[in-house]
Amino acid sequence: MSCTVLLAIPNSMAAPAEVPGKKQSSYELMSAENKAMQDDPTLNPAMFWVSEGESLWQAKSGTKNIACSQCHSDIKKSMRGVATQYPRMIKGKLQTLEGQINRCRIRAQGAPALAYESKELLSLTALIALQSKGMPIAVNETPQNKEELKKGDQWFNKRMGQLNLSCAQCHEDRAGLKLGGSLIPQGHPNAYPIYRLEWQTLGSLQRRLRNCMSGVRAQQFEYGSPEMAQLELFLMWRARGMPLEAPGIRP
Repeated sequence: MSCTVLLAIPNSMAAPAEVPGKKQSSYELMSAENKAMQDDPTLNPAMFWVSEGESLWQAKSGTKNIACSQCHSDIKKSMRGVATQYPRMIKGKLQTLEGQINRCRIRAQGAPALAYESKELLSLTALIALQSKGMPIAVNETPQNKEELKKGDQWFNKRMGQLNLSCAQCHEDRAGLKLGGSLIPQGHPNAYPIYRLEWQTLGSLQRRLRNCMSGVRAQQFEYGSPEMAQLELFLMWRARGMPLEAPGIRP
């Protein structure tokens, strides 16, 4: 049995806002030491999670006693380019990469879904993302995802919380300026999951988005919620064409 769907917007009156000027990865804002840490697999601590993911890929799981490798075979071939395409519509529902991993577990393996930010889900996500490292993000607007993309655009531009700020006000209007002595990045998701030195662990894009919401004193979206998937979709669309760096390093 195989789970074949782990594969490789606004209305007509308004298109999603483009990133003004050249798209810039926040990698470019890091110190030479942090860049070297990301670039060298022997220095990148995220590779510990990748190693765990390799073990999980081969391990049989669930009531059907099936391993990921039995369905998808050689991960370097079957998962190449996959992470560049998510979030994407699957059977009429918007799925993030983490959501699709859990969908495969439930449907193909008869295994329970993995908790968001668990070591196991982060490890599998990092392993799959690594297979697309250096490939351009390929999320585009389609008739199927158009409404979800529109909602993600709205979330990106919606003022939130007690500070009454939107994502766009920081990562578009003020990108390149300084906040607390640090340069404000454009806010692209091309290195997730990432190992943040601040966290001292690997974390997902949804964790980072929740951090931002907490920072403006807004109610956080739940992990795995439709709102999170919509915002992820917009961010990946916004970053389309940028090379995937995952798993990345950030301060």
